[in-house]
Amino acid sequence: MTTPSFPIGSILGYPRIGRRRELKKAVESFWAGRITADELEATGAELRRATRERLVALGLGKTDSSIPEAFSFYDQVLDAAVTVGAVPARFATLVAADGTVDLAGYFTIARGEGSNTPAEMTKWFDSNYHYLVPEIGPETDLHFASDRLVCEVAEATTSGFRTRPVIVGPVTFLLLSKPSEGAPKGYQPLDRLDDLLAVYAELLAALTAVGAEWVQLDEPALVSESIEVPREKVLAAAKRAYDALGAATVRPQIFVSAPYGSLDDALPVLDSTPIEAIGLDLVRGSVPRGFRTGKTLVGGVIDGHNIWRGDLAAAYRILESLRALSPNVAVTSSTSLFHTPQDVADEPFLDDRLKSWLAFADQKVAQIATLAIGLADGAAAIQGELHAASAALVDRRIAPGVRDGDVRARAAALTEADFTRGDYAERLAAQDAALNLPFLPTTTIGSFPQTGDIRKARAANAKGEISESEYVDFLKAEITSVVELQEQIGIDVIVHGEPERNDMVQYFAEHLDGFAVTQNGWVQSYGSRCTRPSILWGDVAREAPITVEWSAYTQSLTQKPVKGMLTGPVTILAWSFVRDDQPMGETANQVALALRDEIEDLEQAGIGIIQVDEPALRELLPLKKADQAAYLEWSVRSFRLATSGVATKTQIHTHLCYSEFGVVIDAINNLDADVTSIEAARSKMEVVPDIQRSGFGRGIGPGVYDIHSPRVPSIEEVTDLIEIALGSIPNRQVWVNPDCGLKTRGYDETVASLTNIVAATRAVRERVRAR
Repeated sequence: MTTPSFPIGSILGYPRIGRRRELKKAVESFWAGRITADELEATGAELRRATRERLVALGLGKTDSSIPEAFSFYDQVLDAAVTVGAVPARFATLVAADGTVDLAGYFTIARGEGSNTPAEMTKWFDSNYHYLVPEIGPETDLHFASDRLVCEVAEATTSGFRTRPVIVGPVTFLLLSKPSEGAPKGYQPLDRLDDLLAVYAELLAALTAVGAEWVQLDEPALVSESIEVPREKVLAAAKRAYDALGAATVRPQIFVSAPYGSLDDALPVLDSTPIEAIGLDLVRGSVPRGFRTGKTLVGGVIDGHNIWRGDLAAAYRILESLRALSPNVAVTSSTSLFHTPQDVADEPFLDDRLKSWLAFADQKVAQIATLAIGLADGAAAIQGELHAASAALVDRRIAPGVRDGDVRARAAALTEADFTRGDYAERLAAQDAALNLPFLPTTTIGSFPQTGDIRKARAANAKGEISESEYVDFLKAEITSVVELQEQIGIDVIVHGEPERNDMVQYFAEHLDGFAVTQNGWVQSYGSRCTRPSILWGDVAREAPITVEWSAYTQSLTQKPVKGMLTGPVTILAWSFVRDDQPMGETANQVALALRDEIEDLEQAGIGIIQVDEPALRELLPLKKADQAAYLEWSVRSFRLATSGVATKTQIHTHLCYSEFGVVIDAINNLDADVTSIEAARSKMEVVPDIQRSGFGRGIGPGVYDIHSPRVPSIEEVTDLIEIALGSIPNRQVWVNPDCGLKTRGYDETVASLTNIVAATRAVRERVRAR
């Protein structure tokens, strides 16, 4: 039988939430009991069908394995865990007698239930996507437990498509896992590699049986130098894994993709194994030198991580240079396209000139189809498309607003004094006198639940159905209610709840020059949670105050300190699609200067505590160590530029969530914030030893309430978490707060959780006083 060739044009993945977030709505309806599991399965099947047909219409092949079968109801890492039977022991009752987990059980692992906390969540490499961390111990029964992926391939085959199943590769899966509770000291999940490979071999055989000719195993961990396991052990694991899977007697052809960076020393390792194709990220990486192979090299030359149209002529030249390394070259995206919105055509309100510079997922598929024609037929066959892309690049460079002389002059005039605050001991004394806060002060991260009434009022205002004054009155009433609630519960530092904000980045983007916002540019963040990243296309400036009116109004309602809430420059960049025509550090400083103006106005309005959120600080940390120092320098300096203009008595807070705090502890310390709040509840304060070892000397608020789960933490649970924190951190430094904002939660669970947090805090205060 002839061995099937790898498709000349393909993608690594495609948005899976649906053009109008159909998957989100169906999943949340299932959670609410409004639809059945069968109805949810039907929605999933319809989305998969629509995706396959759309990709064929955009130029991918129907029967050549170019369409990735990469659907997920929640998370691709959770999918892999359920496939191989890696269900945490606390969820053992969810596993049926045949070893399977149904949809309800699958979601319970993700969201928790009762006293069983959900799987830990953290960022997927250097993206804003959150994955669920598998828990694997020596006792974990790894076995072929779910044939869902097999059934989806069979579904495609029945419909006349030959698709390419996608699953997280075995090495990355184990490197991203954590030891299960009670695992012996020194144990690592990678120790289970041989057991896992047996399961993968069984999966590959099952995929072959339903017609899969190629399988895609995603191994982004092979490009990362931020993995704690020694590099030589990672490379040895990759060699063992793909020697074993390549030697399997019944399997599809194996395509190992490596997005988010360059494979470097892992490339010759993969080349030495019996796999058939290797995917190279040639947006963040470069064409390897001194290397030749007989395997297919799949060049990821179309950026899957951003939305710019890109230089097709340059991409084609890169692909042509790959021919010197291999006789078989194909084109793909640098990463899965699930990091991008689906279609620029869905944005009727974006400026047409700006739209001509953009490429969402559908446009990227079309670009890949164009480059595939060029690979097959030569550059002459695609000259028109190459010229059009080049013309868009030229137009983007010369468009008004892309470069603003006043913004650039202000940035050029900065001195070192603009990045520096006074001595912390002096600040602490001044803040203690000004704020008069109790031991273990309680606060929240900023947002309160975004109710249906808030969303309806915002939509009505946007449509002109209610006047601006009516909308302002509605928002003030909402803020009044939130302040009264916090006073009633006993929160020490009050927030206004952010009812006016649709999103913590988009809200600022709507008020800053140089940004555009989308109507349907949804991107999955985790599970059913979707965001609409703004588009940062030009130089950034603030024309008028953004948040001051709301914070000042809030302070008028209470005698307690009110915390002003801003999103930091790094997070605004990380959670937007950022211009790629200048260094990120320059763009960050422009955003920081706009925020500096806002902070000074808040301070003048009498706001004594100002929080500048930087949850994405760890997220953007480059995967390559050689690039990390430069990133940490400009990211830290941009935060300091934003916050260093305030008086000594003004207390600056920051917030970080869902990322390994210990990895960037020095950078967090260098932010020089007076108080830092961090995610810690879901991991049960795993971060505390890092804080203790670092000697972190300012205020710290390790979260005690996991807001990404509907669970209400008990008083006892919160008490235990506070006590763990106090066991390693000096009492004076500790604040008590949730892990993150409460925007996605409902009011019943929010009130119950905050009530328990305050009760637990008061109990611990009494215990400490009695000691």
